[in-house]
This record gives sequence, C-alpha cells and structure tokens, in this order.
Amino acid sequence: MMRKAVAVRREEIVGAALAQIRRCGIAGVRAAEVAKALDISTALVFYHFGTLEALIIEAFRQAAEKELAKLGDALARGGPVDARLRAVLALYGPAKADGWQLWIEAGAAAMRDRQLRAVLQRLDLRWRDAVVALIAEGVGAGAFRCPDPHGAAWRLTALLDGLAVQVVARDGTVTAGDCARWVEQALAHELGS
Repeated sequence: MMRKAVAVRREEIVGAALAQIRRCGIAGVRAAEVAKALDISTALVFYHFGTLEALIIEAFRQAAEKELAKLGDALARGGPVDARLRAVLALYGPAKADGWQLWIEAGAAAMRDRQLRAVLQRLDLRWRDAVVALIAEGVGAGAFRCPDPHGAAWRLTALLDGLAVQVVARDGTVTAGDCARWVEQALAHELGS
C-alpha cells in the first residue's frame, strides 16, 4: 500500500472532521469516527494533529478561511461602496446556513476552549474590520452619514449574528425576506441612506 503525502492526509482528516462537526456538532466529534470514515487508525489522526482539539480548531480555521476568501473577492470588486457593503453583508449573513452552523458550533465550544476562542475571534474580526472599513470609506466619499463607523459595523454584524441563530437553530422563525428587509432597515438607520 502506498503512503499518502502528509498534506493530502491532513486535508482528508480535516474534511472528515468537518463532516462530523456538521453531522454531530463539535461536542460529538470523535477521533475514532474520523479515522473510521477514512479507514485509517486513530493513532494516525493523533499523529497529524496531536489532539482532538487541535484537529477541531484546524477544521474550523480552514472552513472559515474559505469563507474569508469570498470576502476578499467581494472587497476586490470595484463599484460603488454601498453595493460592495451590501455584497459583504450578504456574504456575512445567514443565507448559507451550513456555514453559520459551523460558526455557531465554534462559538459555543469557544466558551470552554481558550485556543478555539482565540482563532474564532481572530477570524471573526476580519469580517467586522472589513465592514468598518467599507462604512468608513462610504463616509469619506460622502455616500454615508455615520458618526461611528466602528459601532455601526458591530451593530449591523451583531444583527446578522442574531438572525443567523434564528435561521439555523429555529426552523421557520425568520425568512430570507425578513432578513433582507431588516438589514435594509438597519442600513438606512445606521448610514443615513
């Protein structure tokens, strides 16, 4: 039997862990189940990641980085600042429940895991910093009237955080139309537009 390259094996293990997180939640991840999904030994999982916690953190980090790459693409597009801000908020928002399921799981687990909390906060701040920068750009260009871009960005993203919990964890309480309407109302309020 031919050995796989270390990077390939690590990616397979991360993928299996992500599948398990989506199916069972972070608390339900078991190294033995990750190994079984790949037909490898549990020892090989630990060889590559050291601990189950390190594997979970890496799995979350990689999934979040894929979402953040989409953020980078949205920021790189030209066009009016209000259109770019709406595009970023749409990416951040709860339209993709599977992405939010992972963020909610990580947020819950981060209350008990200092290392996961640090990774979660660092990745989350990249989203919020992008929203702050877009609002500040819009204020500078005269497109928005907002005395506190930082506070506005945090209030807008906090609204989306709460809506995401409703969409992901509570069937039928909030629709996509509700989310879109409430975000537009909040934008009008926060940005004077």
